Amino acid sequence: MTLFHKAFTSFAILLLSATTLAANDRPAPPQEVFKYVVFDAGDALEIDWSVEDGAYMYQSEFSFAINEAAIVLGEAELPEGEIHSDEFFGEQVVYRGSFFVRIPYVVDGEKPASAALTINSRGCLDSGYCYMPQTWIETVELKPAAGDQKMSLGDLAGSSNSQSEFPPVDEVFFPDVFPVDGNTVELGLRIEPGFYLYKDKISLSSLSENAKAGPPDLPKGEMKFDEFFGEMEVYHDSILAKVAIARATPDAMDLELELSYQGCADGGLCYMPQTRVITVSLPQATTVSDLSAMPTGVAPVSEQARLAQIITRSSIWVAAGLFFLAGLGLAFTPCVLPMVPILSGIIAGEGDNVSSMRGFTLALSYVMGMAIVYTGAGIAAAALGLQLQATFNQPWILILFAGLFVILALGMFGAYDMQMPSGIQSKLSGVSGNQKSGTMIGAFVMGALSSLIVTACVAPALIAALTVIAQTGDMLRGGSALFAMSLGMGAPLLAVGAAQGKFLPKAGGWMVAVKNSFGFMMLGLAIWMLSRILPGAVTMLFWAVLIFMAGVFMGGLTTLTTESNTKQKLGKGFGFLAIIYGVILLLGSLTGGSNPLQPLASANLGGTTTSMAEAEHELPFQRIKTVDDLDREIAVASAAGKTVLLDFYADWCVSCKEMEAFTFTDSDVQAALSNTVWLQADVTVNDAEDQALLSRFGVFGPPTIIFFGADGAQRTGYEVVGYMKAAAFADHVRQTFSVSDSMSAQLSH
Repeated sequence: MTLFHKAFTSFAILLLSATTLAANDRPAPPQEVFKYVVFDAGDALEIDWSVEDGAYMYQSEFSFAINEAAIVLGEAELPEGEIHSDEFFGEQVVYRGSFFVRIPYVVDGEKPASAALTINSRGCLDSGYCYMPQTWIETVELKPAAGDQKMSLGDLAGSSNSQSEFPPVDEVFFPDVFPVDGNTVELGLRIEPGFYLYKDKISLSSLSENAKAGPPDLPKGEMKFDEFFGEMEVYHDSILAKVAIARATPDAMDLELELSYQGCADGGLCYMPQTRVITVSLPQATTVSDLSAMPTGVAPVSEQARLAQIITRSSIWVAAGLFFLAGLGLAFTPCVLPMVPILSGIIAGEGDNVSSMRGFTLALSYVMGMAIVYTGAGIAAAALGLQLQATFNQPWILILFAGLFVILALGMFGAYDMQMPSGIQSKLSGVSGNQKSGTMIGAFVMGALSSLIVTACVAPALIAALTVIAQTGDMLRGGSALFAMSLGMGAPLLAVGAAQGKFLPKAGGWMVAVKNSFGFMMLGLAIWMLSRILPGAVTMLFWAVLIFMAGVFMGGLTTLTTESNTKQKLGKGFGFLAIIYGVILLLGSLTGGSNPLQPLASANLGGTTTSMAEAEHELPFQRIKTVDDLDREIAVASAAGKTVLLDFYADWCVSCKEMEAFTFTDSDVQAALSNTVWLQADVTVNDAEDQALLSRFGVFGPPTIIFFGADGAQRTGYEVVGYMKAAAFADHVRQTFSVSDSMSAQLSH
């Protein structure tokens, strides 16, 4: 570019800026828009820049000079920027936000104690205003010349692992903190090549009673398998992180911050944890905060993330034990409990000579079938990026499985004897004449098919295992956790098998009654499976027929005589109550009802009372479909100063319906979400748009709830996976928005 061209361009920029100033408020001075701090790294000058939002700096306009002849500056190492189409200069590389500039130097002679660095730069605002070229002169305190030469990465690679051959920790990691404004500081950590820092070992806290530091907004690191800690997120390059400061007083102050960090060398040495106290001078604050509402330490970690860390960082045996306990807790959820009547029906079908050992063996076959198939399906789904729930909850699969339950139920009612061909039975039973190997294989197959039931719900433990497999590719650890969790879910079934073998009636009319009971349970399971794809009114109609017929079987329509015994009277009483309830369900389904617990809620029996009650519990969800829909709604909510809740829902998701029936309708929950926009993504179809939305947040299935603050930013670490009771959910919402929005308020200033 010629001198004349530069002069003409500068004149045009000034003319445009003057026009802009005439129409708009005067922009902030450049020293408030382009902030920096300079420090000496011993062999290079580091400039840590922080550019305000809505502004940028030109890469080509940077130049540097120093006033000391003994310091010879090398070529500045500028980071990669972004391409910006400029109306005056064409396409230019510009910098926004935070970035590092490194200027290497050599010393020719005696190294001075300080030097004046001249920085030439230029920047503009997105509004169209461009500042004049700026010249900044900064006096830098220089580090004394080191007596010993630092070891290079090549030296480290060829050396032994003795600690004396590695440089001291203060010559490897260079921390610094400088103020951005009265409520924000920026943490900088420069890392020498050949070394790295652990992300979760970095923390910053305030030593002052009048200020409190929030968690550093650390960038994403890289995953590394560490011989000391296992799979860890680390930093090999220098990092910058903003830290919000809550102030009890607006007065300017010197704030003492305690920084903790730990790192290692690629060559094999792991340094001890380090703690440094750094004093930073804060200008007058623009806001004053309640310090009790300010979070401290590291950012919150969701339950599934903590469990994923257990898998990657703990011994594989410790992880398996903990996930077995997690599975044991899941065994008593609505998604797993239906396995009890399935297994009971298998054992009851054995006849009247079932020992405890036989019942336990059948249960073990059933549990192993469920665990092996569930684990294999989970590994495949995570590795291939599939949605496990959506895959196993296709309508045709649910219909097929429900049909199988109906067939099994007919067998319980004595419609047929379901047995394998005698030729196959004799071959399978050849090893031991008293073991029905055919039935053992049948139990295994039924367990494998029953793994479909478990996929109706997600839980933090499941998501943790799938996350480890998907993100790290460690199928051994992730699969082991899945298998241990599956065994935990099936452990109570082993007790059911042994107990049924001991307590089932051995002969007589009771055996027929027990089989009939299991037949009705099987039909109930078929209805439960179909409820994921059928309208609520149709499902309730099926329940009405089933319960009515159960009441008939119990003797609800039989005639009692003076000679009727207690068993007949109890059967008559409970059977008649079941018939009445079945009739009520039938009436409710005919009036459009869908909730078996409130079958007549949809009937307008008392004027407008029911309608008003329904209106009070109506959920204010707005349905979205695509990523663009989500971004648009978040922007609208942010402009209105509202927070956002995003609920991933599917028709076949049992826990989703529990959340809608028992959690979202709670008055305390709705009060906590009074300033929140409720968004719901229905991923029942699991088409390409659904998968794109799920992939954006790394969601493996519903129900998963994600929160966004009034600033439009996701509140990472506060995600909810699986069913959560109303009281706990309300507390979680208040904590999410009160704490994280306090952080946002600090960062915005």
